Amino acid sequence: MPPPALARTQQNPRSARDLGIMRGFPPPPEKRPTLENWDLAPFNRWSFQNMRSLFPTADVWRGTAPVRPFHSDLQDLDTITFTAQDGSTKSVRDWLTSSYTDGFLIMHRGHVITESYFNDMRRQTPHLSQSVGKSIVGALVGVLHGEGKVDLDAPLADIVPELAQCGYATATLNQVLDMRSGVRFTEDYGMAGSDMTQIDIASGWRPPAYGEIVPTIRDVILTLPQERDHGEAFKYRSIETDLLAWVLERVSGQSLATLLSERIWSRLGCERDGFFTVDSAGTALADGGFNATLRDYARFGLMMLSGGRVGDVQVVPETWVEDSRTGDPDVFGAPYTIASPNGAYSRQWWIHDAKRRDFMARGVFGQLIYLDPETDFMAVKLSSWPDYLIESFTVDMLAAVTAIRDALSA
Repeated sequence: MPPPALARTQQNPRSARDLGIMRGFPPPPEKRPTLENWDLAPFNRWSFQNMRSLFPTADVWRGTAPVRPFHSDLQDLDTITFTAQDGSTKSVRDWLTSSYTDGFLIMHRGHVITESYFNDMRRQTPHLSQSVGKSIVGALVGVLHGEGKVDLDAPLADIVPELAQCGYATATLNQVLDMRSGVRFTEDYGMAGSDMTQIDIASGWRPPAYGEIVPTIRDVILTLPQERDHGEAFKYRSIETDLLAWVLERVSGQSLATLLSERIWSRLGCERDGFFTVDSAGTALADGGFNATLRDYARFGLMMLSGGRVGDVQVVPETWVEDSRTGDPDVFGAPYTIASPNGAYSRQWWIHDAKRRDFMARGVFGQLIYLDPETDFMAVKLSSWPDYLIESFTVDMLAAVTAIRDALSA
């Protein structure tokens, strides 16, 4: 029996199999995800692991390199505890089983400490990254910047002339990378008419209204006006990552999927190809449409944790990695400080504590790659939360992984 002080969840989430989602030949209509509900409970328990059954995609080829092996030093972390947002004491075991986990991996000092799968996810299963993909695209910008292909301070309309007609015309890549442009973008998930909903419709993730002409992702970008000066405080805007992808494709003459494969994914020793969902023009949804396996997300994270290196190969410039974990908390305010009181945002990466300089890739519905170079620690969590954003889930997730970090480093 657990100590009386430990809070336990009364009923843990049911798996997609237990819920009967997409079970049977054919599955009953009420158990099939649709464009209206595929990313919401309970259907996302199935769909986040089966995106290719729902949407068109573009491969991010793993290349021909041998798979990079992991070394293991497996340990039982279940009884490590942390203080949850509600003040209760939770164990890692109860947190994992109650927080809609699909996959979880901890690496410390180059060894896998734990690797767990839930909700019928398997080692070979690709899982939707949501906004974890933003940080992957941010690293790709760093590669092309290191090659001299992008000017971080040039007005964006000088790189992509079409942007002269919208609010991004005079913004710079530096400002967009740190989400400090002055462009209006309403990041309201699922709200009819919001800019975010328009991107969902354009990317094929939401149905259009009857008779509505479906735009492409880049059509939506060109409708966005400037509402404040560029370079002011951080404000989260998913569209900024899609803008970065447009710049990368324009300066390279290659698709985002090909670029990511050639510059990063094929150099990590991945087990499987990744993939992006794409819109009707074949444009990858850079801000949240990337998919990969748990272990391959970990390989990407390990590369960043190692200063951008894989073995003796410098994949992402080390200075870019350092910039990605260096930010200004003075421009990082509410509501973002709820999860990271001394946080910041840089190069498409969240910085949990600007003093410690631990950094992370985070996505809605509970996706996370957390990196702490100080202790050579990484946590990767893939989830299917019942809602886009759940404040207590986010706070508890960061409390849990930092408690594991501290316990392993003690």
